[in-house]
Amino acid sequence: MARHWRAGAAGTAVLALTLTACSGAKVGDDSAGSGGSSGSGSCGTFNLAVNPWVGYEADAAVVAYVAEHDLGCTVRQKDLKEEIAWQGFGTGEVDAVIENWGHDDLKKKYITDQKTAVDAGPTGNKGLIGWYVPPWLAKEHPDITDWKNLNKYADEFRTSESGGKGQLLDGDPSFVTNDEALVKNLKLDFKVVYAGSETALIQAFRKAEKDKEWVIGYFYEPQWFMSEVPLVKVKLPPYTDGCDADAEKVACDYPEYELDKIVSAKFAKSGSPAYDLVKNFTWTNDDQNTVAKYIAVDKMSPEAAAKKWVEANRDKVEAWLK
Repeated sequence: MARHWRAGAAGTAVLALTLTACSGAKVGDDSAGSGGSSGSGSCGTFNLAVNPWVGYEADAAVVAYVAEHDLGCTVRQKDLKEEIAWQGFGTGEVDAVIENWGHDDLKKKYITDQKTAVDAGPTGNKGLIGWYVPPWLAKEHPDITDWKNLNKYADEFRTSESGGKGQLLDGDPSFVTNDEALVKNLKLDFKVVYAGSETALIQAFRKAEKDKEWVIGYFYEPQWFMSEVPLVKVKLPPYTDGCDADAEKVACDYPEYELDKIVSAKFAKSGSPAYDLVKNFTWTNDDQNTVAKYIAVDKMSPEAAAKKWVEANRDKVEAWLK
């Protein structure tokens, strides 16, 4: 979720840094192989990046399950931050990013300029990022859902970490957000405080609803948690084309994202059936939320969650395999 790479974050370390993948493979380990290097028509090894939010994990789990069980691929899922994953396209260490949120900057660098990556089409998911409050708060103070009224309530959102200002809670520091610029440019008496992860954000909103606490924070859809606690979105100044072009001057809401898939150029030309699977993979926000809930709430392993969904939706899977 959300869910972009935040420029300048500590995770922008070069790909050569050794990062442990969830499969046990490491970025920079040449023994990992690549789907792009396998013979035409055979699958071989398929290197799939896994970015740090459960919706992406759901996408990756299902694609990996189908690749392994229907195509006979050896799938290596690699836990990588977003920009790190894109760096792997040129080396063959990453074959696919299965859920990309915009990233025009990375598309220009790796698709247009370096030509190490290509767009593999939409996932079918519609992405929405914004500021949200728990339902109880929106019900008791309906005007709080308009950004123009936030300063009126800033004192209510103060915490020990917000330095006398209202706290605006963000998630993983590696997610790109415009929130610090928005707070500054909209002249809001708030400070962005990072919860540290998607899980921490969810826990904060869950507790806020249960205990009627004052919390406002960054969140996103698709996200299974919305079915448990239907967070209410705060209206920011409307998004218009180009209003977020200068990161320092952003004073508008986030756009709606048509989430898409990015693959290495080598992988796209490899003849691997895993590439065709990635290209054909498409599902709905409800599909993703179902699998994400299996993982996050029901505590199923990603593979078990994928198996359950695939067996219940075989018609959709068959369409990907044509």
